[in-house]
Amino acid sequence: MRIAFVPAFPASLPPVMLRLEGGVALAAAVWAYHLLGGGWAMFALLFLLPDVSMLGYLRDPKFGAWVYNLGHTTLAPALLAVVWWGGQGSLMALIWLAHIGFDRLLGYGLKYADDFHHTHLGDVRTG
Repeated sequence: MRIAFVPAFPASLPPVMLRLEGGVALAAAVWAYHLLGGGWAMFALLFLLPDVSMLGYLRDPKFGAWVYNLGHTTLAPALLAVVWWGGQGSLMALIWLAHIGFDRLLGYGLKYADDFHHTHLGDVRTG
């Protein structure tokens, strides 16, 4: 049953909103990193580190998706920040969050086990 006063929600809008949310996460993480005085050489060095999780696909797609998602969920950097608050832990968590935000902005979402390109944001190949 549809409630009359709620406008129709376009099916194409959620992936766009999730991408924008990724952009906001990226910007907020970079800004917080700057405010905490993190070094930009360390940022550049560690920014792509979460993509090492793609090596799980060398074993098989199911394991690859599991490992990739472990490295690309915001839960992981949040836990790092809580467990190791202050100093390098906070900075690494912000770099990690910036990476995840960047991936989401580009349309790379969490992976399903059937295909690397099948993500919670849709098929990466079709945008």
